[in-house]
Amino acid sequence: MKLNPQLLQINRNFLICFVISASISAIAAQLLGEHENYLNTTVTIVIGYIIYFGIFSMLFYMDNKDRYKSMKSKVMKKELLALISSFGIGEIIYLGIRWPSLYYFLEIGIEPFLASLISEVISTACYMVSVTLFLRKTKTF
Repeated sequence: MKLNPQLLQINRNFLICFVISASISAIAAQLLGEHENYLNTTVTIVIGYIIYFGIFSMLFYMDNKDRYKSMKSKVMKKELLALISSFGIGEIIYLGIRWPSLYYFLEIGIEPFLASLISEVISTACYMVSVTLFLRKTKTF
């Protein structure tokens, strides 16, 4: 199987963002440990999203600015639509796993810091697999 450099680059960015976002989310979950579990879960995920997308957007732009400058408009639009679609599907899967799993782990009494990390690892792994498969299936990369 041939490794695609753009796909490897996106997955590298996912992992960088995951480490930073998971760390900050876990700290947020611990700090919100005294609040209701549904509130802790929701705020922790929102904080994680802000961190994740802020960093991912910056990394993606830095990695692809020259590539998109030289790309034809029609091809760029097609690729960006496929990226947005795959990320959207990945986010649905991510949220469908992240919120219930974090909430469940908090409900059964796992320490908030650890609950957030476990939930983040599971949901991010599913996210990365789904986005990678979708991008390969659509032959985007």
